[in-house]
Amino acid sequence: MKTVGNFIGGQVCLSSSNQTVDVHNPASGQVERRVTQSTAAEVKQAIDVAHQAFTDWARTTPLRRARIMFNFKALLEQHREELAQLIVSEHGKVYSDALGELTRGMEVVEFACGIPHLIKGEYSADVGTGVDSFSLMQPLGVVTGITPFNFPAMVPMWMFPIALACGNTFVLKPPALVPSASVRLAELLKEAGLPDGVFNVVHCGNEEASQLCTDPRIQAVSFVGSSTVAEHIYTTASAHGKRVQAFGAAKNQAIVMPDADLDATVNALMGGAFGSAGERCMALPVAVVVGDSTADKLIAKLKPLIAQLRVGPGMQQGGEENEMGPLVSSAHQKKVLGYIDIGVKEGATLVVDGRDYQVPGYPEGYYVGGTLFDNVQPDMRIYREEIFGPVLGIVRVADYQTAIDTVNSHEFGNGSAIFTNNGHYARQFVHEVQAGMVGVNVPVPVPMAFHSFGGWKRSVFGALNVHGTDGVRFYTRMKTATARWPTGQQTVSEYSMPTLG
Repeated sequence: MKTVGNFIGGQVCLSSSNQTVDVHNPASGQVERRVTQSTAAEVKQAIDVAHQAFTDWARTTPLRRARIMFNFKALLEQHREELAQLIVSEHGKVYSDALGELTRGMEVVEFACGIPHLIKGEYSADVGTGVDSFSLMQPLGVVTGITPFNFPAMVPMWMFPIALACGNTFVLKPPALVPSASVRLAELLKEAGLPDGVFNVVHCGNEEASQLCTDPRIQAVSFVGSSTVAEHIYTTASAHGKRVQAFGAAKNQAIVMPDADLDATVNALMGGAFGSAGERCMALPVAVVVGDSTADKLIAKLKPLIAQLRVGPGMQQGGEENEMGPLVSSAHQKKVLGYIDIGVKEGATLVVDGRDYQVPGYPEGYYVGGTLFDNVQPDMRIYREEIFGPVLGIVRVADYQTAIDTVNSHEFGNGSAIFTNNGHYARQFVHEVQAGMVGVNVPVPVPMAFHSFGGWKRSVFGALNVHGTDGVRFYTRMKTATARWPTGQQTVSEYSMPTLG
């Protein structure tokens, strides 16, 4: 059985500890491979290697760094089917969703290809007599990323393409549940021409990984996961003088107005709530519906569609692709099932029950069927807490003002949406909602790579978001120079076209 190794100094290597963690296929529940578990000394080795590689990489011209990103993008296109199959085998999401994840990650690589323009700084001539002033955007040094299970390729690619293009070196710690995609990305980066040591992947437990937040050579930490861990990483790494962007939990909500196109809204809610089995920080697990009549009509349309969801393995052999795969692990399956039990005990109306869902031929798979609750109240745990599974809750309110107050009172503010044909309410919502990413008749308003991704409130810790202009700012620091030069002259004649880079 294959063991997934670290990627340190341009080489795949297993830990000397000989300790491994089983990697399961969520569709079948069977162990498909194992992942090495590193010692604290091996994590330090990855930092050592990245630190040693930094000087030469930082001095590499932005144009040459961009060309490596172009090569990497081409290799991602070439190997996208292979990478998607790896993601499906460890995460469980359906194949088309895995391809979509890769596409969104590749968009960040495309953005990073423009790094010569993105870090060119500013210039002001003659700020004084014979004096010019200009700014440089320089890399930080060694930076690290700690990523979650739900997007094994996309979330790391939110981070490292921009970090590398800006001239930093990188140490990535992926989760043990989905280790393979990160190592394959590292191999493709090397094939694209990235020097050894510039990008490293290390698999380890939380105790061994703690030095990624404390080692003085680490200059910045990027994290995506739960809010509890995000706050801990932000507090710890900040106390050790590091920049931090730490993204936590979400409970995204959509307001459904009485004038909304209900058929389009239902389709949007189905994808938002049940796409990737709800294991998305930008999933849409709550609909705040204005008016009982609107809620009744919405539920009448949702109920049969949820009951008919095609649930099964992400890789379908023949026939129509499933719409929803399994959850990532047995432990997470139990957690989501526990939340459904809690919702029943709290008094919400269980309209569609996804418990005891069986997929023929896969009795050990980690499946939960689509679930729908009505009459969810804001004081219920199934409303307040992130379930991270295929569970949609309906909150009934009387008017828009109550709806926006309900949404804004939640502790999380990652994303939110409104479904309406009324431009006044749509514009009012965009300005009033306390969330970092907002959709108008768009259920999952994930920004494109040239904009920045990030929430508000307890969904984020740190001032700068990922990718887009915030990503470039996060991975660089500005230096401003003021210069006066004596008169000089060119000493060598040049007759051919000058080339740089």
